[in-house]
Amino acid sequence: MRYISTRGAAPELDFEDVLLTGLASDGGLYVPKTLPRFSHDELADMAGKPYSEVAFRVMKPFVGDSIDDATFRGLIEDSYATFKHDAVVPSVQLGPNHYLLELFHGPTLAFKDVALQLLGRLLDHFLTRRNEKGVIMGATSGDTGSAAIEGCRHSDHLDIFILHPYQRVSEVQRRQMTTVLSDNVFNVAIEGNFDDAQAIVKGSFADQQFLNGTRLIAVNSINWARIMAQIVYYVYAAVNLGAPHREVSFTVPSANFGNLYAGFTASQMGLPVRQFVIATNANDILHRTLASNDFSKKELLATLAPSMDIVVSSNFERLLFDAYDRDGDQVRALLEQFQQEPAVLAEAPLARLRAQFASASLSDDGIIEVIKDAFARTGELLDPHTATGFYAAEKARADQTTPMITLATAHPAKFEDAIVKAGFDGAALPPSMADLLEREEQYAVLPAELSAVQAYVAEHRH
Repeated sequence: MRYISTRGAAPELDFEDVLLTGLASDGGLYVPKTLPRFSHDELADMAGKPYSEVAFRVMKPFVGDSIDDATFRGLIEDSYATFKHDAVVPSVQLGPNHYLLELFHGPTLAFKDVALQLLGRLLDHFLTRRNEKGVIMGATSGDTGSAAIEGCRHSDHLDIFILHPYQRVSEVQRRQMTTVLSDNVFNVAIEGNFDDAQAIVKGSFADQQFLNGTRLIAVNSINWARIMAQIVYYVYAAVNLGAPHREVSFTVPSANFGNLYAGFTASQMGLPVRQFVIATNANDILHRTLASNDFSKKELLATLAPSMDIVVSSNFERLLFDAYDRDGDQVRALLEQFQQEPAVLAEAPLARLRAQFASASLSDDGIIEVIKDAFARTGELLDPHTATGFYAAEKARADQTTPMITLATAHPAKFEDAIVKAGFDGAALPPSMADLLEREEQYAVLPAELSAVQAYVAEHRH
């Protein structure tokens, strides 16, 4: 398996190098040069199989011969043994032909665990084999950081630096990161928003001289391995609801677009998907782009769904690459324009997206009402991000006969403010986290400046 950049000017890499590289040298994101495809019979044979077996079958073509089968199976099984549900990602029924895919049974109660439990083990495997050390640098709007820390905290080959926007994540999200006191874990609160933190991370990957030769590694969803691992649960959920014998649809709470791009990739690999519905909060660049061809930056708003408080959706570039017939020059030109001024998509690429994607956005007031309504109708207490999905699924689904699978991206206990505002007493943390709010915290507060963060990383890495 070879990988190419969405901007067309970086060298092709194999899986191991893509995993360890993250952002391409031309500023683009790596994607497979060609996608594997599953036949009807191959998909049908995955129904009823354990999650780890489906994961091996779906991901092995992307890994190729970079890891032998026995080792790869072991890494997968170890990763998902950390989940608290035998199904790993169980589905529950919300209503007629509407299902909730619970992705929050991992160690940090968010869907990011699905990919990052595996990513940490993959990184440790390759760095051990190379006898190298690496520095992880990532930005989080809430959930990626804790999942990355949990996946990498035990590695002797990694130091991990996670940037989060100061006072713009929930208390549970923050404490899941800042109470991990391992020697190789460093949390940095940036005096800005998520996009400021993400820009610092991208700037560091563009100029890595501050590390004096130590490898800088990405754990954000710019790393292809994150997308690869997320493809699995789309296939797993679909085949257990009747695919490939019938189509299914998915609704996905979306911001940085990695989660939804994984679903799109599954469809390109042969999974029969009738429709994808993009659900956003008030930071609605994805909805605006699809609905009215308004591909422009707006002021970032702090909402009750903070993990979706993003203005620049990094992984949308991967979808644009496909929509523009994999023309890296056109993608680069569009994104350069977007950085300077409002942009619009060309007619043909936009038509391709609208053929498979619908979208809806939801305000904070709407989120509160949906949490109340969903609980009254289903008995399920939804976190604010999943609430946007519940709303979008009902508003924008193409038909009632195709099974709709809405992704539940986080446990409601991570977002106490929204749950209380919806009239509930809160949602209890699992027993393993019952003392989270009393644990000692440790983190640095830094200005949203590239030089300040790079100096901190250079000083504290081992």
